[in-house]
Amino acid sequence: MKLLRRRTTVSLDDRLDALAEAADLADGRLAPVAVAGARSVVARAGVRRSLSVDHTAVALAGATGSGKSSLFNLLSGTTLATVGVTRPTTSAAQAALWEGTGAGPLLDWLEISRRHEVDAGASDGAVTGGWASGEVPGLVLLDLPDHDSIEAAHRLEVDRLVELVDLLVWVLDPQKYADAAVHDRYLRPLSRHRDVTVVVLNQIDRLSPAAVERCLADLRRLLDEDGLAGVPLVAVSARTGEGVDELRSLLASRVANRRSWAARLAADVGTASDALALASSGAGLHDGESIMAGTDLYAGGPGSGPGPGSGPGSGSGLGGGPAFGAVRDAGASATGPIEVAAPPEVSLDGLAGPLTGALSEAAGVPVVVAAVAKSHRHRSVAATGWPPTRWIRRLRPDPLRRLRLGLPAPSATRGAAGSATPEGAGPVGRTSIPATSAVQRSRMDTAVRETAGTASEGLPEPWAAAVRQAARARADELEDGLDRAVATTSLGASGRPAWWRAAGLAQWLVLLVALSGALWLLGLIAMDYLRLPRPYMPTVGELPWPTLLLLGGVLLGLVIALLCRVAAWLGGRRRARRASRALRASVGQVAREFVLDPVGEELTRYRRFAEVIAVARGASR
Repeated sequence: MKLLRRRTTVSLDDRLDALAEAADLADGRLAPVAVAGARSVVARAGVRRSLSVDHTAVALAGATGSGKSSLFNLLSGTTLATVGVTRPTTSAAQAALWEGTGAGPLLDWLEISRRHEVDAGASDGAVTGGWASGEVPGLVLLDLPDHDSIEAAHRLEVDRLVELVDLLVWVLDPQKYADAAVHDRYLRPLSRHRDVTVVVLNQIDRLSPAAVERCLADLRRLLDEDGLAGVPLVAVSARTGEGVDELRSLLASRVANRRSWAARLAADVGTASDALALASSGAGLHDGESIMAGTDLYAGGPGSGPGPGSGPGSGSGLGGGPAFGAVRDAGASATGPIEVAAPPEVSLDGLAGPLTGALSEAAGVPVVVAAVAKSHRHRSVAATGWPPTRWIRRLRPDPLRRLRLGLPAPSATRGAAGSATPEGAGPVGRTSIPATSAVQRSRMDTAVRETAGTASEGLPEPWAAAVRQAARARADELEDGLDRAVATTSLGASGRPAWWRAAGLAQWLVLLVALSGALWLLGLIAMDYLRLPRPYMPTVGELPWPTLLLLGGVLLGLVIALLCRVAAWLGGRRRARRASRALRASVGQVAREFVLDPVGEELTRYRRFAEVIAVARGASR
C-alpha cells in the first residue's frame, strides 16, 4: 500500500525567515527596490507582532464623495467624521476604539493622533446604531483621507496606512466604482490580500434594485479581473442603513477571529516574495527603476523605514515607505504568478578542463614543460658527458634557471631584526616566463566567458549576469596568480638519477684507460727518440695494447656519452610529463580559486534563493 506524505502549511515565522534570507541572497543581484521592500516587510512584521494582537486595525478607504466618513459615523455611532461630497473633508486619519486598552502603542505606530474610545452609553448623539462596547472588543476603526484627494499629503497618508492596517474596507460608490485610480493603484496590486480585503458598494439608495444588481455584477467582474475573486462584496446605504447589519456582522467576525494581522503579514510576505521572483525573472524591475510611475523610491517621510528609535510608540512606520509600495506594485505587474526557474545542474569539474587548458597556455606551461625537458638533458650531459668536453656544457645556462624556476632556495634568510627565516617563507618572486601575448590573453578571456556562459545557461538573466560578473571579478589578479602558481609548483627537475653517477664514474674510468694508453704511447715515442732499446710490446692480434687502450677508451667514452644522451632524452620526456601534470594541477587550482569557486558560490546562492523564495511564497512542504 502506498503511503502519501502529508503536506504541511508553512508557518508565518518560517515564511518571514525565508523572505529575510531571500533578500540577503538577492542583495547586489536583483533590483534594489525589491530587496529593500522585502526587508521592509520583515522589519514591519517584527514590529507588528510585538504590538497588541488583541486589536484589529480596520481602515475605511475610498474616494471623495464615496460616503466612507458617513459609514464610519454609522458604524461607530458617533459624529466624529465630517461629511462632504464635493471636496476632501478628512484631512487626517482618525480612530474609533472599542475596548481600546493596550491599543496605544499600535496607534502610535500607525501615527494616529485623533482617537475616540466608543462607549455604548455615551454616544455623541447625532448618530445611533453603532456597536456596543462589548460586541467588538479590540476593534480599531480608522477613517482615512480620500485616496483621490487634491491634497498630496492626503494621498500619501492613505498610501502609508493602506500598507500598515490589518483589514482594508474599500468604500466605492455607483458613480466611481470602476475608476482606474482605485483599481490600478490599490485593488489590483493588493491581489494577494484577498483575506484582509472587504469591498463595499455604498449609496445603493440612489439606485433601483435592478440597477444595484447590475452594479454589483459589474463590480464583481472588475474585482475578479483584479485578482480579488471571492473577496466579500457588500451593498450598503449609509443614509438608510440598508446592508449595514451585514457589513457590521462581517467585520465583527473578522475582529473576533483576531487573525487579520497575521493574514495581512502573510499577504505582505507573499507580495514581497512575488516582487523578488519578478525581479529574479529579469522582467519589470531594473536597477534604480521604480515600478510605480511618479514614485520616488527614496523619498523620505514619516514611516518610510526603520530608524534607530523604531518600536512601539516611536511613531516610525516600517512598512509605509515608497519602496514597499513599489514592490507591492511589482508583485502585481506580471500576468500571473512568476515562477522561479529551477536551478540548472552544472558540473564545475566538467568546466575545469577547457578553462585549465586555456589558462595553462596563458601561464606559459608549454614553455616551462619544454624547459624542464631541456634542463634535464642539459644537466644529464653535464653529469655524464665525456669529461674533456663536459665543461663546455656547463658554460651554457640552465633553461629553467633562465626562467627563474627550479632554483635552489637559500637555507635561511635574514630578516630586518637578524632572525632567521625558514626556507620558502619569504615572498615568491615573479618568473621570467615570456609575458602573456595578446592572443593568449584573448583566449584566456574567451575561456572565462565561455565557462561563465555554460555555468549560467538556464538561469534568469539577473542571476546569469551575477555568474558572469563572479567569473570576471578577479580577472585583474589572474595573471599574477598563474605566475605565482607556476613559480611555486614543484617541477621535480632537481633530482639526480642514480645512473648519472654510474655513467659519470664509467666515463672517468674509460678516460683513465685512454689516458693510460696515451701515456704508454708517449713513453714509447720518448724511448724511440732517445734511441733506447724498445721494451716488450704486448698486442691483441696485430693491435698493440697502448693503441687499443687509447682508441678503446676514446670510442667507449663516446658510446657511453651517446647512450647517456638517449637516456637523458627519454628521462627528459618523463620529467616533462610529470611537470606538465603538476603545472596543470596548479593552474587548475588557480582556475578553481579565481573563476570556478566564485561561479559555484553564485550557483549555490541561486539554488538556495529558489528554495527559500518558494517557502516565503507559502509553498507547502
